[in-house]
Amino acid sequence: MTDKSNLVKKESIVYALLIGFVAGFIGGTVFAVYKLGPETVPNAPTETNVTPVQSQLDAQSLEAISNLEADVTANPDNVESWTRLGHLYFDSSQVKKAIKAYERSLELQPGNPDVWTDLGVMYRRDKQPEKAIESFEHAFSVQPGHETSRINKGIVLLYDLNKPEETVAAWEELLKINPNAKMPNNTLLVDAIKEVKDQIQVNK
Repeated sequence: MTDKSNLVKKESIVYALLIGFVAGFIGGTVFAVYKLGPETVPNAPTETNVTPVQSQLDAQSLEAISNLEADVTANPDNVESWTRLGHLYFDSSQVKKAIKAYERSLELQPGNPDVWTDLGVMYRRDKQPEKAIESFEHAFSVQPGHETSRINKGIVLLYDLNKPEETVAAWEELLKINPNAKMPNNTLLVDAIKEVKDQIQVNK
């Protein structure tokens, strides 16, 4: 298995799996950008309902999870194993387990912005947007130029908390660091900000 302990999950860019930035409105009211809808975000399995998830995993993934679970039990201070286990839970949509694994990883090594970002995405999927925001803020407090966490903060503010003005503010902070920052589909962030501002004006 590839060691991803120091890499932000590609799914941590919340819109990365959807088709591009679409300017305009639906029915004149809905701002259309690449939002992950509920149909693309599997519900987090509960502690007593992981069998359907496990049945979708290949034998190699199941073995990797089992080995890492055994390792963190025997070596609870192994930050790399906790992080890798969190990634496997992330990949298999075991959201609550991923949260616990990432939290433990960050207890041991709090300065990893990628893990803070992954944790934030898991909080979002667990319908805890405020905690998601806090995690993204931790990420860029450690690394101010961490673009994924700053973009994701704006996403959660816009779509989960319905705070478009705060989205604009969050993304404009990133523009101060990198005026050429882009959304995951290569759309310039400055254009995304303009679309949000236009929608704000429409809704006034």
